[in-house]
Amino acid sequence: MKILITGSNGLLGQKIVQQCIHHSIDFCATSKGSNRNPDCPNDVYVELDITSEESVSSVFKSYRPTHVIHTAAMTNVDQCEIQPDACKKMNTEAVEIVFRASKALNAHFQLLSTDFVFDGLKGDYSEDDVVNPLSEYAKSKVEAEQILLSDANKNWSIARTIIVYGEGHHLTRSNIVLWAVEALRKGDPLNIVDDQFRAMV
Repeated sequence: MKILITGSNGLLGQKIVQQCIHHSIDFCATSKGSNRNPDCPNDVYVELDITSEESVSSVFKSYRPTHVIHTAAMTNVDQCEIQPDACKKMNTEAVEIVFRASKALNAHFQLLSTDFVFDGLKGDYSEDDVVNPLSEYAKSKVEAEQILLSDANKNWSIARTIIVYGEGHHLTRSNIVLWAVEALRKGDPLNIVDDQFRAMV
C-alpha cells in the first residue's frame, strides 16, 4: 500500500500523516507550499498544486500511489461565498484532476466531502438522501461528488465529514475547539449558536 495524501499541511492531513507513521504505512504527503508539519519527514513531502494537471500528473507518475486520500480543499465557507470561482476551482475542478490521475494508476480515490451537501431541514440523514446544497462551498462539494458518482470507474469512496477539530502544527485556520479554548483562556465571552445539531451515524 502506498498512500498519497493531499492537503497534508491541514488538520486532517496532519492526523492522517500521523497514523501512517504510527502504522508504518508508505505515504507521500503533499500540500501547496512548503511542509509545515514538523512530524512529517521532509523526504516524504512533495509540494503540489492540485489545480495544475501538469503538477498532479508529475507527482503521481513519480510516486505511483495505490491509494489517494484527498483532503485538500477551500473550506472557509464565508470565503467561498466571496470567491465562488476560486471555490469551484479548488473544490470541484481540482477533484476532477486528482481523480483522473488516480484512475490512470488504478489507485483508490478517497474524497473528503461534507454534511453541508444537505440543507438541514430533514435531519438524521442517510447517505442515500437527496442533497440540497445552500452555499457555494456545499455546491462545490456536491459537484465534486457528482464527478465520482457519474464516472464508470467505481474505485473510489466518499466520506462526508461533520465537524473537523483538534490541534495541529502551523494551521492557517482555527477550529471550534481551538477557538473555544483560546477564548476561555483569555476570559472572553463565547457566543455560540444553540439551534444547530450535528451528528454522525
